[in-house]
Amino acid sequence: MFGKILAAALVTTAFGIGQSAVSTADTFIPLPGGTITRELGDGTTVTVSLEGESARIVPSMGATPLHRNVWVTARANVDLAGPSASTATIKISPGYLVGCQVDISGVSGTNNESATVQSGTMPIAPTESFGAGITFGPGASIGQLMLDLERPDDYGQESHKRYNKIPGPHTSVTWIDETFAVNGCGGYAQARAFVAAEIDSSNYIGNVVLWGQPFSIG
Repeated sequence: MFGKILAAALVTTAFGIGQSAVSTADTFIPLPGGTITRELGDGTTVTVSLEGESARIVPSMGATPLHRNVWVTARANVDLAGPSASTATIKISPGYLVGCQVDISGVSGTNNESATVQSGTMPIAPTESFGAGITFGPGASIGQLMLDLERPDDYGQESHKRYNKIPGPHTSVTWIDETFAVNGCGGYAQARAFVAAEIDSSNYIGNVVLWGQPFSIG
């Protein structure tokens, strides 16, 4: 599975604003978090929030301008209220979008706007695992999904789920000092948190994405 991710009974997504990183020493970036509420088709409301978010930029073992190392902490929550709150199923998939020399602030359109996702996945290509290094050049952005849940499929073979599936009305995912490295980026690098929530009931499927504000990682 993933490093220190703790899955609970509540789903949240948070966001944050950061400061410039310093390559020679640890830089702690407190992030303010965020909340978004949307009404779904049958009148059920879904609230996605991100709280306790922070990032810590630490010197990379590569010790060059092409290498960055980031430790991130946050708690993502999803809460339902209304007609289907107690019977719906919540899928939550938190992660980070990481960009090299590219403006990632416009990915979600309007700030904290809802967006469409399919089957609990993001409209960006995730890497294989969150703890792995990211190697890419200027003009590229990559999605890092937090969750990698291993379980046998119907035939007993190993399968991987990139979301947690919990009965409503709430669920959450907490991560503490999860790390990812950025390698090969010759320009400035940024990251921003996201939480994708899919709400499944017998009558509808609704999707909401909460985006964090970008923060610099050097």
